[in-house]
Amino acid sequence: MYLPSFQLTGKTALVTGAGKGIGRALAVGLAEAGCDVALVSRTMADLEQTSALIEQVSSARSFRYAADVSDRAAMEKTAAQALADLGRLDIWINNAGMNIRTPALEVTDSEWETIVGTNLKSALIGSQQAAGFMKEQGGGSIINIASVAGVTALRTGVVYGATKAGIIQMTRNLALEWAPYGIRVNGVGPWYFKTPLSEKVLADEAYLSRILDRTPMGRIGELGELVGPVVFLASEASSYMTGQTLIVDGGMSIFGF
Repeated sequence: MYLPSFQLTGKTALVTGAGKGIGRALAVGLAEAGCDVALVSRTMADLEQTSALIEQVSSARSFRYAADVSDRAAMEKTAAQALADLGRLDIWINNAGMNIRTPALEVTDSEWETIVGTNLKSALIGSQQAAGFMKEQGGGSIINIASVAGVTALRTGVVYGATKAGIIQMTRNLALEWAPYGIRVNGVGPWYFKTPLSEKVLADEAYLSRILDRTPMGRIGELGELVGPVVFLASEASSYMTGQTLIVDGGMSIFGF
């Protein structure tokens, strides 16, 4: 009687940055939970690999779109085509992101614009596209992939941290503005997970040791451990949640002594 559904059977989802890493894992996980999925990334070859993985684990349909998520015109076209292909859009995941690990004194205007465009501007453009459709269809769920870098200070990555803090605040503001339309906006904030973006720094044993020293659970996250929180936020199991960012970090952000 009281157990809500975590299933997404019959739902549709769009995932940006779906060609690799976290985005690929989320797309496959959403398909396993019952979603037909629209996959968005710059590189079609990466999306084809994600589609192949979806075919291995589910009967869900997947559609692929090569697009620059920071380009408004490209995303308007992509969102319209995804809506036509899927019939409706119930879930939109703003996952696309990147980092340039430059000391703060050396950050250039070009680096600032690239990181802000990919991480923060794209999330607003995507959310606007999603909300336009969701308002007409009576609601939906938008999920933004943030980071622990948005809630606590890290040693490098000032621009990355600023964009992730911005995503967390944007999640709150959009949740407040769009709740009357039945649109829920939430976020997930990961720490280090095993992805192509992190593999180079995790290969540095000294750096990895420092990461693990600050992580109470004593290990790097597995991509599947992000799928559960996202499926939860996309499903009716979280129907009374909006404006929240779930931090998935093995305890890093609450480390004390």
